[in-house]
Amino acid sequence: MDQGGGRSTVLPHQRLASSRICCRARATHLAPWAMKTHRLALAALFAILPVTAHAEGLGAEANYGRADGHWGTELGAGYALNMAGFSLTPGAGVYLRDGDTKLYGRVEAAYTIPLSATIGVGARFSGDNTRPYATLAMPLLPKVRAKANVGPKYYSLGLTLGY
Repeated sequence: MDQGGGRSTVLPHQRLASSRICCRARATHLAPWAMKTHRLALAALFAILPVTAHAEGLGAEANYGRADGHWGTELGAGYALNMAGFSLTPGAGVYLRDGDTKLYGRVEAAYTIPLSATIGVGARFSGDNTRPYATLAMPLLPKVRAKANVGPKYYSLGLTLGY
């Protein structure tokens, strides 16, 4: 707004509106790429779900938790080697956070109490970090379990299908 002499005066509500537009532009800079990555990961998860429900030993997981110092979503798959209630499950997946995608690997050793919980220990490998953790899974439906992982600088909660 020109008040003569070439100076412009910006009223407080005009300054706020312009800063909102500026912040919105910066926040959406990576949004199309991030949305594409999340959609691709979800499509891959839904593509393997029918397979894991029918294949013995195969499984898929979707967890939300804190790893590598950030909150995010883990989408992974694995294969359980079962013997007399004990299982060894190597697996891998993607960790989605703030528009960034990281690969991770894990291995778990667990014991399933018949018609009850599965308890065990595991290790998660991501970049230069190796995080040991304890795991607990409770059955919700046949082949569907609620699962929790807790360890130093790593914890997550989610669902497992298969295994």
